[in-house]
Amino acid sequence: MFAREALVRAIGAAATAASSKPGSPEAARAVLGRSFHRHTERRRAAVPKSTRLGSARYLDACYGSALELERSQTREYSFIHDSHYMYTRDQDQATNAEDVMFDMFKNEETGLLHVGKFLAALRTTGLRKNDPRLQELTDNLKKEHMKAGGHEGISHETQKLDREQFRRVITPNIVLISRAFRHQFIIPDFPGFTKHIEDFYWKCKSNGEGKVASYIPQLARVNPDNWGVSVCTIDGQRFSIGDTTVPFTLQSCSKPLTYAIALERLGQEVVHQYVGQEPSGRNFNELVLDHNKKPHNPMINAGAILVCALLKVLVKPEMTLAEKFDFTMNYFKRLAGGENLGFNNAVFLSEREAADRNYALGFYMREHGCYPEKTNLRECMDFYFQCCSMESNCEAMSVMAATLANGGICPTTEEKVLKPDSVRDVLSLMHSCGMYDYSGQFAFKVGIPAKSGVSGSMLVVIPNVMGICMWSPPLDPMGNSCRGVQFCEELVNEFNFHRYDNLKHATNKKDPRRHKYETKGLSIVNLLFSAASGDVTALRRHRLSGMDMTLSDYDGRTALHLACSEGHLDCVEFLIEQCSVPYDPKDRWGNRPIDEAETFGHSQVVEYLKNHEKMRQEAAAAAKNNNGNGGGDNGGNDPEGKEPTGAAAEPATSRPKDAPSKAAQADAIIDPASSPDGKTVPTSPLP
Repeated sequence: MFAREALVRAIGAAATAASSKPGSPEAARAVLGRSFHRHTERRRAAVPKSTRLGSARYLDACYGSALELERSQTREYSFIHDSHYMYTRDQDQATNAEDVMFDMFKNEETGLLHVGKFLAALRTTGLRKNDPRLQELTDNLKKEHMKAGGHEGISHETQKLDREQFRRVITPNIVLISRAFRHQFIIPDFPGFTKHIEDFYWKCKSNGEGKVASYIPQLARVNPDNWGVSVCTIDGQRFSIGDTTVPFTLQSCSKPLTYAIALERLGQEVVHQYVGQEPSGRNFNELVLDHNKKPHNPMINAGAILVCALLKVLVKPEMTLAEKFDFTMNYFKRLAGGENLGFNNAVFLSEREAADRNYALGFYMREHGCYPEKTNLRECMDFYFQCCSMESNCEAMSVMAATLANGGICPTTEEKVLKPDSVRDVLSLMHSCGMYDYSGQFAFKVGIPAKSGVSGSMLVVIPNVMGICMWSPPLDPMGNSCRGVQFCEELVNEFNFHRYDNLKHATNKKDPRRHKYETKGLSIVNLLFSAASGDVTALRRHRLSGMDMTLSDYDGRTALHLACSEGHLDCVEFLIEQCSVPYDPKDRWGNRPIDEAETFGHSQVVEYLKNHEKMRQEAAAAAKNNNGNGGGDNGGNDPEGKEPTGAAAEPATSRPKDAPSKAAQADAIIDPASSPDGKTVPTSPLP
């Protein structure tokens, strides 16, 4: 950068020295240097001060390309004329991600990085400080803290690190942290997404409908005002709001989990020899089997009891009932990434005492020979009640849901707990049968897999995106959480998470998986690149796709600006004649397309634009005269004397004689009729 400033000063000195030798080559270059300097200063003065670059940086950006133009008027296309404009550094440039991150967060005065500031920025991406994947980072920070003489009572987040210390601390987790700061997670704008989640939470909190389940006293005593929502994405981004650490029993939310374990251990063919896959269309605890004398699906009570029998008898049959309980709980913990999971013995005893209907279902299925051989019905029923009485909270359950959303791989531990085929079958039945008798309506309105329980819990899976757990004890007549159902409806109304939402054309819904401005930004880049590279075919494709051909970049430069600056006459003709774009838009410096063509010496483009402007002025004058004559015969124009619109409003333009038009041959249909001044009028092939 300093070399360039010296070069600029040298140009000024050369201009002064050459002023005494008029007519010499040095004098000509001096005039060019002064002219370019004045032009640069005018451009810079036109930029608002809030966005203006410093003079040194601006000169560094401009003169790199200016000196090239002295040597040649033709240049290869590039969005960036000078790489120093985008990124300049001292001689100790960053060579890896650790250095880049250190420079992002270091204190410029001390040259040290404050750990608390760094971790706070990391948490905004959705990663938590207790994330198992960041355990090495935490351990290394504690080691550095103790090396520096810190005390255990003082948080390691208060320390400050130099570059080498920071590199040692962060290296084991550099891949995950780099992805976080580069916004390469499934939800790039996580703070913006969680703002919507908060809005939905408070909107649903005012919902006072529903009654708490009362068939056992432990559920009847739960506070109906409890309401919590936890989110966990497939990349381990976490967010919670409300009563998310209050424990509750899983109840029917355990059914998809036990079904998943059965599929994982026994396979689909074996499991579905005993239980079907169809929605029953009947009450969830009704005494009914399908036409094959099997429970309709694993999400109703009869099907869940039979799945527990399969786990008890066919999966590790040598285990005792206590060992099988530990085996299942450990599986649940793996699904939850090792987070909080317990057992409520009081609920288990109450469930067993108030289980007449479930015992009736069990004996009814035994009558019809539904169980595998050697099934002990009493032990099977106890195992079913134990699974329903396992206790967790929204935080851990959201990780379970995220594991299902991630194809069976826990997002926080990265352990493969389930096979993708098993997860696929679980989500299919959650989608069609997971919400009791409301399953059909929920699949129609919300369209995402979910499972509810009478404790007020609700497990929601958005495949390949995230898992959500909601808990609110008041239930609707169907047995689903009132607030949970409302939350899901709000979520799908705002985001395109419905299974059959169109991801490409759902303009009224947001897609949080996309980067901010990604769609529009890519469209603008593609359009401008096509114009700058002279690709008329690509411009035609953009036009036919309905793109706004007047889109501009952050400097206000349109496709016409770039086509003119690069001298692509065919593109200029296509944009003006076929797309009817304005011929004189101004960029942030006040430059029009014709100014760009003049700056870079494209005389044919300049001549074309001048002819076009002249024809427009003549057409406007003729229309004005016709209006002044009271709307009489005006040579075939609108009989009311109004200014022509559409294709008629666009005057004929004259192309330079020495530049035959490729665009006119490829993209226009020539009307055999001639304009009043004898020039042919190209008409658009578009309707």
